[in-house]
Amino acid sequence: MASRTIPLLSALILLSAATAASATGFTLPQVLSYPYPQELAAAPKGSSLAWVQDEAGVRNVWMVENPGATPKQLTDYTADDGQEITQLSFSPDGAYLLFVRGGDHDANWPEAVEPDPDASPHKPEVQIWSVALKDGKLNLVGEGDAPVIAPDSSKVAFIQSHQVYSAPLDGSAKPQALFFDRGHASDLNWSPDGKALAFVSGRDDHGFVGIYRDDKTPVQYLSPGTTHDFMPRWSLDGTRIAFVRGRGDGGAPQPILRQVPNPWSIWVADVASGKAARVWQSPKTLHGSYPDTQGEANLHWLAGDKLLFLADLDNWPHLYSVSAKGGAPKLITPGKFMVEDVTVSADGTHVVYSANVGANTGDGERRHLYMITSDGSVPEKILSGGENSEWRPQFAGDGKTLGFIQGHVQLPPLVMAGSVDKADWHALDQDRVPAEFPSSGFVSPRPVTFEAADGLTVHGVLFAAEGGAHKPAVIFVHGGPPRQMLLGWHYMGYYSNAYAVNQYLASHGFVVLALNYRLGIGYGYDYKNPPKWGFTGASEYQDVVAAAKFLQRESSVDPKRIGIWGGSYGGYLTAMALARDSKTFKAGVDLHGVHDWSYDVSDIFAAAKPSYEEGDRKQAMKVAFQSSPVAYMKTWKSPVLLIQGDDDRNVYFHEMIDLVNRLD
Repeated sequence: MASRTIPLLSALILLSAATAASATGFTLPQVLSYPYPQELAAAPKGSSLAWVQDEAGVRNVWMVENPGATPKQLTDYTADDGQEITQLSFSPDGAYLLFVRGGDHDANWPEAVEPDPDASPHKPEVQIWSVALKDGKLNLVGEGDAPVIAPDSSKVAFIQSHQVYSAPLDGSAKPQALFFDRGHASDLNWSPDGKALAFVSGRDDHGFVGIYRDDKTPVQYLSPGTTHDFMPRWSLDGTRIAFVRGRGDGGAPQPILRQVPNPWSIWVADVASGKAARVWQSPKTLHGSYPDTQGEANLHWLAGDKLLFLADLDNWPHLYSVSAKGGAPKLITPGKFMVEDVTVSADGTHVVYSANVGANTGDGERRHLYMITSDGSVPEKILSGGENSEWRPQFAGDGKTLGFIQGHVQLPPLVMAGSVDKADWHALDQDRVPAEFPSSGFVSPRPVTFEAADGLTVHGVLFAAEGGAHKPAVIFVHGGPPRQMLLGWHYMGYYSNAYAVNQYLASHGFVVLALNYRLGIGYGYDYKNPPKWGFTGASEYQDVVAAAKFLQRESSVDPKRIGIWGGSYGGYLTAMALARDSKTFKAGVDLHGVHDWSYDVSDIFAAAKPSYEEGDRKQAMKVAFQSSPVAYMKTWKSPVLLIQGDDDRNVYFHEMIDLVNRLD
């Protein structure tokens, strides 16, 4: 594999700008030295906040007792070992902070062995830890995942080997199985009084919402049937549970090459009887399909006996409220924008959400925070704006303190906090930005649009330094594909790295276009769900071609020196460009790309129980192959750098092996 970098390096030399321009640019180590905060959590009591700080790959837990206090580091990990720290949560009494270390929580499929990215000779495990905030003592609670702390702060329920276990919060005793569930347990949720635990029992082609009370009482299932029931949410008084219901697997084969609605509904069950009633049913339309935006249905109880949920009913991911007794839903975030992160105050009276809307040009490629009251009695309050982006809002228990993360154009993401009453925010971790970080060398990206061959308006973010002509250009294609590149640092670490690299390229004389092709989020349901996408026709590749033509029309760009790079789905589109249009795309970097869609069609749509009915599977296999880079190997002439780890949990490593053999 190393020898394959030589043609690419030669190509990049040919693509590169004049040496004078390159000499002024900063280095990759400098721009990748940024600290990255994530997993922000707020205490249910008081105004404390906690987060994970990733500094040069070393992850540690930090906290602050209130927005005006000095942050302190709670853990002392020193190795860049690739072990995640996730799922931070404060105990209700404020005495402990819980977190999970290890695993891959962004994986597309489970593996029996946990990731070992630094090739440690010791088998890694997913472990639950607690920190005693009084003295800083670190306690191993047990091996497992998805922990939830009991309301009395005495114990933790969590998942181990698909079963529910429990252990003391201080790690003073070994974990014990809490109860037996013949399914795969998930989505644990304590009742407000701590006397019952709601959970989801996944049964492969269907699933139930269950309630565990004690070791003498049978598990209670809420109106069980042939559906997938999930996302159980206790009412504020603990007498009812709301949950989402989707259709079970089975029935006549669904078409592969044509989109069909995926309807869903919201139900409310009486805890005492276990009987449930439907309070809302989605229309059986594409716009009525179950949402896959951040938080999916975002089901929450609100004050006034209402339920909050997210849906794409008007082509945009918006928030709605509906009475827990049923009735017509009320749209509470109208407008042509996307709601993404959602948080609700503990008393259910206020909702804070992030959205790609604002008063400034380019806010469609940013995120800002807004607050509304659950009953709509107070006008919407704007909590943030300007040329920054804000995400992951978290209400603290005092009902006034709000924490969030803010991404800038020059400065890397920072943890912000303050009072929602004053909307007066200040950074908690700005002193962690290293002195060598090259903020002053960044360009200000700008939003651009252009038209694809089929007439669709396509979006992008352009990085270009002032002055100069006939510069080399690079297109960056994101993965996902439900992602959106922003006019600044990103709320996903993967794409903050991409933003840093794109700034690096711009500083060395390249013009960079981060392409927000169809299938991406931020531009409505129809943009995100186009016909003939991916393995059903690769319609999004039109946007890649349109991006190249846009660059060729730019006076600052040399139309004969255009490259492309991307990862995962972006790797797929990179490979498509190099295979189908080598005359346009002179070089590329393909990180863990998908190269043969027919593998996926065979794996996904043949995984169900064998049946006489095949539907359109045979035709779909043909279309999938024709929509893949491997179908165009004869015209692939451009050099490529291929990068992938063989323990990739998002794209099968065989995709890389297969492509290397075909290129050879």
